[in-house]
Amino acid sequence: MLLLAAAFLVGFVLLLYMVSPLISPKPLALPGAHVVVTGGSSGIGKCVAIECYRQGAFITLVARNEEKLLQAKKEIEKHSINDKQVVLCISVDVSQDYSQVENVIKQAQEKLGPVDMLVNCAGMSLSGKFEDLEVSTFERLMSLNYLGSVYPSRAVITTMKERRVGRIVFVSSQAGQLGLFGFTAYSASKFALRGLAEALQMEVKPYNVYITVAYPPDTDTPGLAEENKTKPLETRLISETTAICKPEQVAKQIVKDAIQGNFNSSLGSDGYMLSALTCGMAPVTSITEGLQQVVTMGLFRTIALFYLGSFDSIIRRCMMQKAKSQTSDKTA
Repeated sequence: MLLLAAAFLVGFVLLLYMVSPLISPKPLALPGAHVVVTGGSSGIGKCVAIECYRQGAFITLVARNEEKLLQAKKEIEKHSINDKQVVLCISVDVSQDYSQVENVIKQAQEKLGPVDMLVNCAGMSLSGKFEDLEVSTFERLMSLNYLGSVYPSRAVITTMKERRVGRIVFVSSQAGQLGLFGFTAYSASKFALRGLAEALQMEVKPYNVYITVAYPPDTDTPGLAEENKTKPLETRLISETTAICKPEQVAKQIVKDAIQGNFNSSLGSDGYMLSALTCGMAPVTSITEGLQQVVTMGLFRTIALFYLGSFDSIIRRCMMQKAKSQTSDKTA
């Protein structure tokens, strides 16, 4: 009986692997494709542009700082694989005025053709205790991290649906999967992208348009360096429990997953575990992916409880240290 059950299980798994490719989307061909990258003047965005350019894509870089855009353009152009490739730079704030964003996307499409892939990398992080953050900080992060992805996506989606082809990437964060101390403003804006992506994927899947949500860990970028200047001690100690990734690594994974039409894009063992734990009602690209999530959920939840316990311990220690410091100051 046990042998029969084992044989059935093995046969079922093999069947899943055989059927899985049949329901997976057809990979997007990057050679000659038009890829728009917001926040493309530095960090992950610039590395995504370089990775796509290496694979033969035409690039539109969108960011606010024109000087940084031109510097990024020169760097990206070093990675061309043919003399027909073009890097177009557009300076605009993608979070302020939808009509302006729509106009610059139209300009890009007139010059380089319809957008085949949009990668929303524009964003920023500000951390601090909930009561210490200005209300304007919540508004600012929601505007840039959420609406800054809504506006460009809204500007390209109609053409993608008409052409029955397209990829849209939302670059969230592991803080968009797990709320952490000090990230009440930042996490909320990144969690919002997940809800947008799930709803949008359900709408556009029949048109062969696929959405990817990327959840990078702390990445060695100018944005992280700026964030670390004001990061609370508790947040910094929690962040130090995982390694810092290189933006090139993150970019390669994002591009790979976007090409394949994968809904989730994560990096490393921690990223894989978080994606499995927080999958919820998220769409899957293959039956195999769904089966892996079902099988690993219990084990990953157990591991996650240990992580949460260690985070709580860090916060308690910091609280005790501050209390001792305040007591010492009073008695001095």
